[in-house]
Amino acid sequence: MKKKAKFSAESGITMIEVLLASTVLTIASMGLIGLIASSIATDTRNKFDSTTTMLAQSIVEQIASTAIGSGTASLTDCAGTAWNIDTQPGGATITNGAIDFSQTSPPAAYHMDYVVKSPCTSSGIEQAVYDVRWNIELIGASTTPTNTYLLTVSSRMKDRGQGNRQFALPVTLRVMLGN
Repeated sequence: MKKKAKFSAESGITMIEVLLASTVLTIASMGLIGLIASSIATDTRNKFDSTTTMLAQSIVEQIASTAIGSGTASLTDCAGTAWNIDTQPGGATITNGAIDFSQTSPPAAYHMDYVVKSPCTSSGIEQAVYDVRWNIELIGASTTPTNTYLLTVSSRMKDRGQGNRQFALPVTLRVMLGN
């Protein structure tokens, strides 16, 4: 004959233990969701920062490839707008060594609102618009110019009413160029 096993009050899992374990698991999951959301926001900010830096570098390269003071270069954005880049000394206002983005009307050939779309075609979906400004300054005495120029280029993403994107700070590049 077989003996039947006796059940005691201590055998099995109680409903309170299940609820406690579920609560701990839920709290841990909420923490992970917060980390994932933070990672996505950081990745997005880094993408915008990289684009800002790339645009500033593009202006530096366009001006460097043109003899400064002797012509213009151009850069076409994803909307198909061809922007003229003046290489004459002058440009956007500089305040305390940085481009002043509070200037409401920067000179046209020293400023662009570069449109980025995905894919980069006129029918692509607009990702962002970047405010890019530059200033070219002749270094040395005006009577005996040294043919050396200080190029200051700043770029920042414009807030297009799609939420607060002020976390992407302007990128400023300062380069010495000569003829």
